[in-house]
Amino acid sequence: MFMNAKTLGLACLAGLLACGDDPVDELPASASAAVTQYAEVVHASYASSLETARTLDAALEAFVADPTEANLTAAKEAWIAARRPYLQTEVFRFYDGPIDGADGDPEGLINAWPMDEQTVDYVEGSPDAGRINDESFEITADNLTAANGEGGEADVAAGWHPIEFLLWGQDLTEPSMMMPGQRPVSDYVDAANAERRKEYLTTLGDLLVTHLEQLEAAWAPGATYRADFVAAEPEESLQKILTGMIVLSGFETAGERLQAALDAGEQEEEHSCFSDNTHEDMLYDVIGVQNVWKGTFGATTGTGIETVVRDLDGDLADELDARIQTSVDLAMALQAPFDLEIQPGNTEGNARVQALIDSLRTQEMLLSEVFIELGFTVPDPE
Repeated sequence: MFMNAKTLGLACLAGLLACGDDPVDELPASASAAVTQYAEVVHASYASSLETARTLDAALEAFVADPTEANLTAAKEAWIAARRPYLQTEVFRFYDGPIDGADGDPEGLINAWPMDEQTVDYVEGSPDAGRINDESFEITADNLTAANGEGGEADVAAGWHPIEFLLWGQDLTEPSMMMPGQRPVSDYVDAANAERRKEYLTTLGDLLVTHLEQLEAAWAPGATYRADFVAAEPEESLQKILTGMIVLSGFETAGERLQAALDAGEQEEEHSCFSDNTHEDMLYDVIGVQNVWKGTFGATTGTGIETVVRDLDGDLADELDARIQTSVDLAMALQAPFDLEIQPGNTEGNARVQALIDSLRTQEMLLSEVFIELGFTVPDPE
């Protein structure tokens, strides 16, 4: 249904790590502490994401119970707020972990993208499109889970982006108007299939909470996956940590989400195209990498990957620390809406996006140098 994240991550690393310097004879003593702290950061991140998703779920319930402009605005604000901690968890992908390690793991049900919105609800020119308008389709959590990816990777039936679409609707305005989608409240009052639309939206909110509960539980103190991750040889866990940092920095954010959008110059290529929140998607993904580097998330602090690298190669640690901060600064410099930044002819906006791409590619290569210096090799994806 969706590309296996482990296979994807290993393929990306194989191209980056074709050659390198001789590896160290043994890991720095800080490696074990960094692995333990990483597990703390992962759990704190998912716990925060779960808390804000529950707030979003409650806002969706309040909106469908009383569909007013004020409640729609509150639901949109809750969606944006809940995205921020979730995006910081994307660095925990690409290495066969609880988020995307096997069939049935929830990443494709949480954050699949791009989305063909006409599989969910009406779009311009197709008023009867989508499962909402197909009264033969019973809207249940099980059915939405089964439908996810049924018609191909863009057939996204569940997760952040269907919720986004049902709150904002299609973004049909010109980027220069600087407006997101303008779904009317009447879609939930007296429009065709308003009750089914309500049911779909609240079912999506419940599913999102369920899947984040699964991830928070997998990384909770005493959980089997977390215990095994911390108890494994530090080399094994460090390799996973670095894989997530490298692939998110380069292939996923710089490539799939930024370069592809800049090359196309089209609204539909941006990550959160209905809400015009893509600039925050980029920022919080990059902050997620910095969290792992520093060993922090909110009040959770400890030994980060930076300490391991500093014990290994102080100059490389300095270079990486500065580069990651540069990437954060460049992501913060992106201007909303992102679809205007990528428009052909917007020289300044295009330059801001390209500068972030270039920085993330440098970040990817520096992290790959760490991978090589530690003596890690890309395992067989089979």
